[in-house]
Amino acid sequence: MGNILVTGAAGFIGFHLARRLLEEGAAVVGVDNLNPYYEVSLKEDRLSLLKAHDRFTFYRVGLEQRDAVEKLFGGHRFDTVVHLAAQAGVRYSLENPHSYVRSNIVGFLHVLEGCRHTGVRHLVFASSSSVYGANRKMPLSVHDNVDHPISLYAATKKSDELMAHTYAALYSLPCTGLRFFTVYGPWGRPDMALFKFTRNVMRGEKIKVYNYGKMKRDFTYIDDIIEGVVRVMERIPKGEASWEGTDPDPGTSFAPYRLYNIGNNTPVNLMDFIGIIEKALGISADKEMLPMQPGDVVETCADVGDLMHDVGFVPKTSLEEGIKRFLSWYREYYRV
Repeated sequence: MGNILVTGAAGFIGFHLARRLLEEGAAVVGVDNLNPYYEVSLKEDRLSLLKAHDRFTFYRVGLEQRDAVEKLFGGHRFDTVVHLAAQAGVRYSLENPHSYVRSNIVGFLHVLEGCRHTGVRHLVFASSSSVYGANRKMPLSVHDNVDHPISLYAATKKSDELMAHTYAALYSLPCTGLRFFTVYGPWGRPDMALFKFTRNVMRGEKIKVYNYGKMKRDFTYIDDIIEGVVRVMERIPKGEASWEGTDPDPGTSFAPYRLYNIGNNTPVNLMDFIGIIEKALGISADKEMLPMQPGDVVETCADVGDLMHDVGFVPKTSLEEGIKRFLSWYREYYRV
């Protein structure tokens, strides 16, 4: 599989991807700045598992540091770059907007420049279902315009897609963007719903239920996500000969550029989600019903037809099974 750069290697998805690639025999260079958005000890424990592989090299680098990124690309020859590093979180972007521009836009520019100048074969980068913003037509499709973001986080991810297309068009850099839909599973992020609900229910604390529970999410298990990413890595995009500028398709291009949704394609009611957690734990949650939060959306559902057609992606993990695996990991990791 060659020499692969995974940015955000200490993060949730980056860790799982790096581990999968190492198990398959790839040489992986991991980059992360270990920022304290959530507990750094969790990121360090993920890294410790990756460092057990002799084909894993790690650099603690902030991608907004131009000189450091230039040195990284100058010191290695990467066949594929999977860019997963980002300042995550919709609600945190309301409080700390500058960190999103530094990490998600400036940092991505430096990655694009590194790929451009060193002849990277394929850049796969993380986008987000958040880019759909005010869109309400379900399922959400990459072939629909996404011009109405409702959080700065979403706006930075949309910006990444536009920047990547520019580099694909100008420099023939093959770029594939993946819009992730509510990823969960072992080693997950503590700011995500499953992690927060589990922690609070087990502690006997209230869980906050927004929009009074009237929400749906397309929860996608981490193993399914990683399978999709690995398959996409080997499918280098080419320009679509049928692409027409008089009726432009946002999901494809005349340039070597492609967008995919990567989700479960099965939205679940928030209250049903909570019910599965309660049943698995054998504990009833103390719920605090609250109005919708700024920047949030009522429903997500991924149209994954293109991904199924192009790489044979089919999500396989049921929510019940995925939550069971997460809880098993949580109990072992936190010794509860």
